[in-house]
Order: sequence, then structure tokens, then C-alpha cells
Amino acid sequence: MPKYLLLKHYRGAPTAVNDHPMDEWTPEEIDAHMQFMDDFGKRLEANGEYVDAQALAPDGAWVRADDAGTAPVTDGPFAETKDLIAGWYVIDVDGWDRAVELASELSMAPGKDGKPIHEWLEVRPFYGSPTSTGD
Repeated sequence: MPKYLLLKHYRGAPTAVNDHPMDEWTPEEIDAHMQFMDDFGKRLEANGEYVDAQALAPDGAWVRADDAGTAPVTDGPFAETKDLIAGWYVIDVDGWDRAVELASELSMAPGKDGKPIHEWLEVRPFYGSPTSTGD
């Protein structure tokens, strides 16, 4: 079965319907969101479709190397950046259609006021996996 990455962009994607950053949510709304994510992962595990999932901290830096023997060059983190990758799921499913189906379910995670976020998720096949044709 092909593997896909469901990438959660909390900023940088088209605007979600329920467009309220997490720092505007109540602790109960955050708990409900996290419970949804946990339940989603457990359901994937039960179906045999789960490979990995991780949440990412907003901190980080860009890193590159210059010439051999020199220290790495770092830049950031950039608080003003429009892109925030909050985490991901790696799934192992029958094909593209199932990956898109799962991403649409994940898009419905609750947010502010308990309403679905309708967030955008990036679906990317692992190199060598079938693409949008579902083959």
C-alpha cells in the first residue's frame, strides 16, 4: 500500500473556515481538538493505516552548510513567517482517494467554539507512490 503524508499547516495555507489561531481558544477547546487528533490516530491504528504522527513546536531554524570545515549557517526562527507546520500524519492506505478522504476527515477537527476548523491539509505521496490517478 502506498504511503502519504498529511501535513498540517496552521498558517501558510488558504484560510480555514474557522480561522482562529489556537492562542484564541479556551483550554477546553484545545483539549477537544487534541482528543479529536488522538481519536483519529487510534482509528487509523485500528484500521492498519497508521504509520506515524507528530506535533511540532513553533520554534526552529533554517540550517545549511557552507564550505567543508566551516560551521553550519543558521537563520531564524522567524516568528513573522506566514507558514507554520504544526505536525503530520504518515498513513499507509490503498491509494490517493483514501488519503484524500482521511485528510478531509482530519480537516473537521474542532476549533474555536467547538466548530470544525475546516483546515487545509497538504496530502503528499511518498516518492514512488501513486499520485492523483489512484493507480
